[in-house]
Amino acid sequence: MKRTIQLLQVGLITFLISFYFLNDAHAQIVEPDIIQTQRDVMALTDEYGSGFGINIYMNNFGFGVGGEYRRVVASQSEIMFSLGITGLRDESEQTFTDFFFGQQIVPNKFQRGFAFPMMAGFRQRLFPNVVQENYRFFISASAGPVAAFTYPYFDDRNNNGYRETGNEYELIEDNGDLLIRFAQPERVNDIFSGMGDGDWHWGTTGEIKLGVDIGSNFSRLSSIEFGYYFYYFTDGIQMMQPKQPVIRQQTSPNQSPYVWENGQLVLEDFFEPQKFFGTPQITFTFGWLW
Repeated sequence: MKRTIQLLQVGLITFLISFYFLNDAHAQIVEPDIIQTQRDVMALTDEYGSGFGINIYMNNFGFGVGGEYRRVVASQSEIMFSLGITGLRDESEQTFTDFFFGQQIVPNKFQRGFAFPMMAGFRQRLFPNVVQENYRFFISASAGPVAAFTYPYFDDRNNNGYRETGNEYELIEDNGDLLIRFAQPERVNDIFSGMGDGDWHWGTTGEIKLGVDIGSNFSRLSSIEFGYYFYYFTDGIQMMQPKQPVIRQQTSPNQSPYVWENGQLVLEDFFEPQKFFGTPQITFTFGWLW
């Protein structure tokens, strides 16, 4: 028993001495300083000088197509020039489809339109020190002139600025008989009809976008951009009907709600010419770099 106690005492002393030397050795270890790796930032001028792309637009006016040319002017900056064709319409338009004939009708629409924007702009790369080269973020702004072509949406035979649908009627007494006379309906033009009666308008256009060029292959151009796009026409464009019928409260069953004079509907002012057209827009670009 005495020998066992002695062995335990020797073991405890040995453990304490070993722990002391191990702890002292650990305290003497000095960790090296962290080495900051220097990241080489890619300059656009090292990879390409120019680019050409085909644009596909998606916005509240519909779809559009165009082309653009880019030129690198600094290590992380580009200038660009673009030309396109897009739809032009009032954002309040709602399209309905005829149940029997399948024809699409837009109530109160007065003119169809197309716009041809021509812009010059500047692109600046964002976060070049942080984001890797195969995702190059840019912010850009462009502005320039725009030409718009508009033409009649319907065959306005009486040139009154309102499309008669055939539902408008007046009540006429003839020798004691009550007759109902309906307005002659005016047909909606197809997309090509009425172009001969169209007009050109000139205005200004602009956009601001946030986008990303995708891919580390610097011979191909693939990008997607999100932005806001607008047109401004000083004289305005009459996209919606300028007139609508005057509706009165019926005081008797033998009275039409529409007001007629000399066989013609009495109209009042409705939509005014629109000067500003704005929409969010998504742009897909595919092309080449060299």
